[in-house]
Amino acid sequence: MENKGQNNRKSLRSWLIVALVVFAFFSLYRMNPNPTRTHELTQLDFLRALESGRIVEPVVRFLDRDNGETRLEGKMRLPESAEQGKAVDGVSPESALVEYRVRLVPGESEELMNNLLKSGVQVSITEKRSPFSPFIVQTIFFFAMMALIWYLMGKMAGGAGAGGIFGIGKSRAKILDAKEDKKATTFGDVAGIDEAKEEVQEIIEFLKAPDAFRKLGGKIPKGVLLVGPPGTGKTLLARAIAGEAKVPFFSISGSDFEDMFVGVGASRMRDMFAEAKKRSPCIIFIDEIDSIGQKRSAAGAFSASMSHDQTLNTMLVEMDGFDANEGVIVIAATNRPETLDSALLRPGRFDRQVVIDLPTLKGREEILALHGKNIKFAEDADLKRIARGTPGFSGADLANLLNEAALLAVRKKLDAVDMSTLEEARDKVLWGRERKSAGYAPREREITAWHEAGHTILQLLLKNTDPLHKVTIIPRGRALGATMSLPEKDVLGRNRSYFLDQMVVCCGGRVGEKIFTGDISTGAAQDIRQATEIARKMVCTFGMSEKFGFQAFMEPNRFSDAELPPAFSEETARMIDAEVSKLVNTAYADAEKLIGQNRDKLELLAKTLIERETMDAKEVQALLGMPSQENPPPAQPPLDPQP
Repeated sequence: MENKGQNNRKSLRSWLIVALVVFAFFSLYRMNPNPTRTHELTQLDFLRALESGRIVEPVVRFLDRDNGETRLEGKMRLPESAEQGKAVDGVSPESALVEYRVRLVPGESEELMNNLLKSGVQVSITEKRSPFSPFIVQTIFFFAMMALIWYLMGKMAGGAGAGGIFGIGKSRAKILDAKEDKKATTFGDVAGIDEAKEEVQEIIEFLKAPDAFRKLGGKIPKGVLLVGPPGTGKTLLARAIAGEAKVPFFSISGSDFEDMFVGVGASRMRDMFAEAKKRSPCIIFIDEIDSIGQKRSAAGAFSASMSHDQTLNTMLVEMDGFDANEGVIVIAATNRPETLDSALLRPGRFDRQVVIDLPTLKGREEILALHGKNIKFAEDADLKRIARGTPGFSGADLANLLNEAALLAVRKKLDAVDMSTLEEARDKVLWGRERKSAGYAPREREITAWHEAGHTILQLLLKNTDPLHKVTIIPRGRALGATMSLPEKDVLGRNRSYFLDQMVVCCGGRVGEKIFTGDISTGAAQDIRQATEIARKMVCTFGMSEKFGFQAFMEPNRFSDAELPPAFSEETARMIDAEVSKLVNTAYADAEKLIGQNRDKLELLAKTLIERETMDAKEVQALLGMPSQENPPPAQPPLDPQP
């Protein structure tokens, strides 16, 4: 009801401003009427028209004593040239009469008036006064223009909720009161992040009963930083904290603090904390805090981020400065904690970091069950199987998967979402939608079949790869075909054997093409890029190179302002390139050897793919007479640091 009343007041104010502007222009028009058809005549022109008898209607004399003007106004005929078919002053001959006006100067128009009276034309004298004095009209017009400018500037600068240009420094935070909101988010709406919910439980207890903590001398953390990849539920968890504690919830994005004016961000930050203190205990949630909390520029250096520094400085003072800030807990979310200023992360400000990582298998099952409450599933639908086949999915990805499955079921005109629809939706989210209408030449279709058959054969022959899921030569996304694999359980780390086998699988497509065509094409560009990237990470990041061993070679940060020395010498760089080349070439040689030994299976699979277009893992294994793949070996646990 309060928002509705505010909208009505804004609408009434807008209409009032428009009415004032219209009234001002109307008043000016009344002060200076000048119709577009009126002809301004000099006294000489008027005497000539009078002598020629073209003044045919009574002349009216207006006296405007306030303005000190005397005017003759009336109607007259056009000259004879106009009657002969020529337009005069833009007036066509069909218009027999036109209006005229003659300005009379006091003391110089007696002869004109005498000639007018001698001509026998009846003259009526009328006095017309303006209902408003010029001063009043000009004053109204001035204030109307100022009101219009104020209204337009308010729309451009302030917008909704900021109070216009005079309230541009006001906070833009949205306030949600969990006590009044019957649909407030609670922990029952959050799944898959049990550890994070346990960490924030004491914050909820403090907000519910702050006196119990104060009696024992305990202090609740002033700030909680939620860290995790996008879509893992950071914002949802913050809303659930407010819903569980039944306290007001201020929600704002980090980018909302900045505007076109310098200093606006700091002003909005102060205003937000002032409002929060009035409603304490409460929660302030700042999403994407890295937009204002980045590391500050060097002292004295001119930088475009000086406005951001002011906003950050204000936030630091408000969170832990001289003024008491009891009962206001700040929760922030980011997926780039390494970019935040160190002063923001010290105890007394954001003194607790809660990591919200991608959900595990158990978490994915809970998230699918939560988002699937309102979806009708068929009897064969198995959400646990979908959870096993979606490692690396975030909560948002899983919700999107179920939504895509529901949309696909509607397009198929099904009564419920079955298992095949769920798997199709998963494949669409992972690799893109099938483009069955994308036609390409039969020769290209055959090359694609041999290419994907090369990947598939190696995927089945090697022991340290992820289990095969599906192979298709139907274009999907930007690829003409795809060989899909899915790990059946969560993998926290990879060993050297996995990366070596993965590079061999990447080379299988090029080898298959070469066997069929005797030539090579651009179809393996993505495979080459992936194999090279794996080899370089093995050498430079993971320490998996036999030549370099337990070393890391990190590239210097190109976006840093500091002049850092090179991380390694030019000779070492050449040795790294040689080691990367050795790994990739070895993988390609192994791929050629394995495919050469199983060329009959490669040819059989390629021809079958041309006929069927898509085959799952069971169909491929039955066709080639190969046993089912076992689960990949468990990841090697990290070594404990030596004392």
